[in-house]
Amino acid sequence: MQTLGSNGRPSGRGVSMRMGSAGMAVMLVVFLVAVVFAANQNDVIGWLVAIISLGWLLIFSYVVLSLRSAARKAADRIQAHGGFGSAGAPQAGTAAVDRARDLKLDHSFKIVQVQVGVVREYLGKDAEMVERALETIEITSHNARSMMKGSSEGPVEGTVVD
Repeated sequence: MQTLGSNGRPSGRGVSMRMGSAGMAVMLVVFLVAVVFAANQNDVIGWLVAIISLGWLLIFSYVVLSLRSAARKAADRIQAHGGFGSAGAPQAGTAAVDRARDLKLDHSFKIVQVQVGVVREYLGKDAEMVERALETIEITSHNARSMMKGSSEGPVEGTVVD
């Protein structure tokens, strides 16, 4: 379990944050060395190298600060939506779970409706097709019931005929 700092964020810093700080320090040292050599040599090429290293330092700083800001916003958003569960997956709100279940149930009912049409079309003409459609209805109905609250039965496996 992580301890939280005074700002409500985890007190430990991630590897990427430490790498960004180390990279920033390296870029700053490169720039300072380029400036020192340019000042000692006092030639145009030395100052061009110093200006180029300053540009790279500014670009690197912008990227690191942007990524840190985005990471903080993402962490705040995740924390606002319930954080992560023990399996590492984001915990969904009950409304999202209910909506997903309702969509799955709706899909199951549509499959049953299609298969009823298949039974009506092939009844008396193709017994094998009717049997497969009835099996699909049975499997789909069982799976839909298992999605409802309070059902402990698992899903049924088989071939679904469209």
